[in-house]
Amino acid sequence: MSNLLYDALFGCRAGDNKPFLVFADGSTLSYDAFVRMSGRFANTINAAGLTVGDRLAVQVQKSAEALALYAACVRSGVIFLPLNTAYKPAEVAYFVADSGARMLVADAAADLQSVAAAHEVILHSMFADGSGSFADLATNASEVFAPVPRGADDLAAFLYTSGTTGRSKGAMLTQNNLLSNAETLIDEWRFSEADVLLHALPIFHTHGLFVATNIILLARASMIFLPKFDNDAVFAMLPQATSMMGVPTFYTRLLDDVRLSKDTTGHMRLFISGSAPLLAETHVQFAARTGHHILERYGMTETNMNTTNPYDGPRRAGTVGMPLAGVELKITDPDTGKTVADGSIGQIEVRGPNVFVGYWNMPEKTREELRDDGFFITGDLGLIDEQGYVQIVGRNKDLIISGGYNIYPKEIELILDEQAGVLESAVIGAPHADFGESVIGILVADGSQLIDLEAIEANLANALARFKLPRKLIIAEELPRNTMGKVQKNILRDIYGSAQSM
Repeated sequence: MSNLLYDALFGCRAGDNKPFLVFADGSTLSYDAFVRMSGRFANTINAAGLTVGDRLAVQVQKSAEALALYAACVRSGVIFLPLNTAYKPAEVAYFVADSGARMLVADAAADLQSVAAAHEVILHSMFADGSGSFADLATNASEVFAPVPRGADDLAAFLYTSGTTGRSKGAMLTQNNLLSNAETLIDEWRFSEADVLLHALPIFHTHGLFVATNIILLARASMIFLPKFDNDAVFAMLPQATSMMGVPTFYTRLLDDVRLSKDTTGHMRLFISGSAPLLAETHVQFAARTGHHILERYGMTETNMNTTNPYDGPRRAGTVGMPLAGVELKITDPDTGKTVADGSIGQIEVRGPNVFVGYWNMPEKTREELRDDGFFITGDLGLIDEQGYVQIVGRNKDLIISGGYNIYPKEIELILDEQAGVLESAVIGAPHADFGESVIGILVADGSQLIDLEAIEANLANALARFKLPRKLIIAEELPRNTMGKVQKNILRDIYGSAQSM
């Protein structure tokens, strides 16, 4: 039995001296060097006592070594668990505890010693340049490591997402979930070994890691590996690229730059956007400035990619295209689960080889969202228009997407409700020109004392990642409710939807 994912993405690249990664300073890392690095890392993981099925949590800055950790986990049968670099120690503690991770590799390892001790986790450091205690251990390790046999249905990764309950859920992704999606997207988006992808995304979620990286590996293409999105760095490297994947924020910032033109983008083959809705205005303006129509697609943590606008054919602003080959998508009535007529709004459900197998240690939540027939209830509301394109019109979960990051109001509300003088709270998303949405917190006083907004903001900053922090806190007399007592957030959005500009 072979190791399906490793063989397809990594193993076949041994001895290949073609550049896999291209860095901003012009240096490169070949496929062969990357595979050899993954061998050293796999041996280091194995020597620490981790075996098939164990979890390795990673909260590190973007680097070649971080990607090699992913390859090493696939190679050794260890389940890879990437974590957002903005998470605070208290947040990391939950993921470590819930996943039962055996090892934690972190950029801020010094701040996580108490977390590691409390949960009996092996802790190692890895910094932005790839150095640290893990790399030190791996220095003298053998580059030879026989891939552990793993099949299509074996788990490869956990990605944590959240729900309205506020408790994060670990989506379990198999080898075939990841591989099948990459194979499909290569065909849909016409990637080949001639491509050079400009990669400015983070690699702790599905977009930058399992979509961008897996496609490049499978296509034997190259990747310009920028630490983060920066206009100057992008324009400096753009002449070497053929394609780019980004979130809407990337494109709004490029549009604000006078250097964006048909001349500077004329050599490009493809611009792709995802992780958050792309405003139709952004789509139109980008096409006018560059002649390129951004290709928007739709995916989720639990499914990778589900739909895409066509490579050949109209890329329609305000839509996310049509289902990928092998993916079934239907619009259903949230109450009955029955399919609604085209053009009618309902909840989006998807089924295919890309769909995850369930939530870690949450069988009830899995049964709620993953039907017996394999359809996953996404929580998004949408419709299929007269031309077969999918339009997402909202969410029946309270998810906020800001700058491509998922933010779940309940998590913030739980903290706001604990603050001095606060009776209750509600968190909503408000439109934001740059980030897509921004976070607004509405507070109701309990009458015991004046609410100190500055003190609450300071408390939030110590408890939450920066991208989750409300851009505005507002004190209201009461929260609107329906007859069942549920807070009507649609009314709050109508009232406070422009609060980010106040």
